[in-house]
Amino acid sequence: MGMFEKDFTLAYYNKHADSFIDDTENVDFHEMQDIFLTCVPKGGLILDMGCGSGRDSKYFLSKGYSVEAFDGSLKMCERAHELTGLDIRCVCFEDWQADKKYDAVWACSSLLHLDDEDLIDIMNRVYACLKNDGIFYSSFKYGDFKGMRSGRFFNDFNEGKMRALLKRCSDFKIVKIWQTADVRAGRENEKWLNLLLSKKQ
Repeated sequence: MGMFEKDFTLAYYNKHADSFIDDTENVDFHEMQDIFLTCVPKGGLILDMGCGSGRDSKYFLSKGYSVEAFDGSLKMCERAHELTGLDIRCVCFEDWQADKKYDAVWACSSLLHLDDEDLIDIMNRVYACLKNDGIFYSSFKYGDFKGMRSGRFFNDFNEGKMRALLKRCSDFKIVKIWQTADVRAGRENEKWLNLLLSKKQ
């Protein structure tokens, strides 16, 4: 993704943060969150990458986990702080560097704005920041489209495309790759590809 696409995507979220949060903050996502948490040690440290409204961070906190979070949109960070009470870092993926080891990393509907090369770079950094046996979850719109859509850059994935990309990444072990329907009202026909990986020892 070039600077043009990145700038437009980030500008979209700063401009439409309130409507985006209204559309996603109260969505019941506990089924996916709980699948993830079954793989995370009780009370473990989770990094929420591209946290958006802070919905998922809030849920993890309510279950007794420690959470750190960041987002590239300043407006999103402000709203996530209001919801969670966490100090949300405002940083874009390409500028993110981890200074500690995490039990798990959660990247729900956020890495889908990266092109293949940037995505591989970020996934390698995620691998490095995880503890041994650490867990990584991410989700992408289902398909094989790549380009600008609705004012943002998207990189969609199906199972084959994702498996091919993972061969170019760090030595993650695939725990599960599966499809789900969008949980937002009126979008049940939209599909998502979910990815659960673990760090090999």
